[in-house]
This record gives sequence, structure tokens and C-alpha cells, in this order.
Amino acid sequence: MKQYELITKTAEETSAIASSLANKVMSGDVITLEGDLGAGKTTFTKGLAKGLGIQRNVNSPTFTIIKEYKGGRLPLYHMDVYRVEDEDEDLGFDEYFHGDGITVVEWAHLIKDQLPIERLDIKIYYEDETTRKIIMTPYGSHYVDICKELSNESIGN
Repeated sequence: MKQYELITKTAEETSAIASSLANKVMSGDVITLEGDLGAGKTTFTKGLAKGLGIQRNVNSPTFTIIKEYKGGRLPLYHMDVYRVEDEDEDLGFDEYFHGDGITVVEWAHLIKDQLPIERLDIKIYYEDETTRKIIMTPYGSHYVDICKELSNESIGN
């Protein structure tokens, strides 16, 4: 599977990439986010929400598992499955994955068997204090197209 790599030098650049991604997603899209604590997963999700036109403050759903944000072009379902105890437990994820909004799943490897086959996997790595490496792995032609567009936009900047 081809991967696409982007480098950001600031949190604002990370947010801007996610905001640009928001213009390319459609209902039912699933984006997974992996990365160390503090790498920028929530910053990325905030940028996505901003790009969707969501006005509410976005924060990590660590203790609630799922937070729903509406009021934008599409609803945003932000999941943090870090505390899910049994990966086979049916928590209704499928309803979100095939629903009317965009689903972002942090720590998605913990529920890998429940994830849809077609999705966009994003890993955010520390390069240094402010620089991040964002690696996108698309599963499905829709996500390949999105990654190509985002890569082309980044090269143009």
C-alpha cells in the first residue's frame, strides 16, 4: 500500500492540513489517528472540525469514548478507543462508520477488527519539538485520491 508523507513545522500547519482534508471528505468516511501522546492527534481533529465549519471546541474524548460534533457541513464523530477493554465488544461503532458524518478514531489499532476495510489511516510522529511527520495510508480509491490532492497542495505551498 502506497503511503503519503507530509511534514509540518507548527501545530497550525498540522491543523491546516486537517482543515484541507475536511474539504475532501464525505459522509461515511473513516479516518484513524495514531501517534504518541502529545503528537498532535487532537490538533489534527480540531483542524478537521474547523474545516467542516464546526464551531464547538473540540477536545479529546478520552473518558467518554465518543464525542459528537454537529453544526458543520457534516457531523464529526470523534472516538478515543484507548480505554476500550474488549476489542470484540459491540459499542455500536459500525453505526458511526456507515453513518451520516465523518468518524475519526484515535488509537484505532485497538479495534482493528471492527474498522471498515476502506478508510484513511494517519500516523503522526514527533520529528522534534514542533515538527511532525504525518504518514497517510489510504485503503480504497476514494482515500487514494484524497491523499494525492493533499500531497499536491502541500508541495504547492
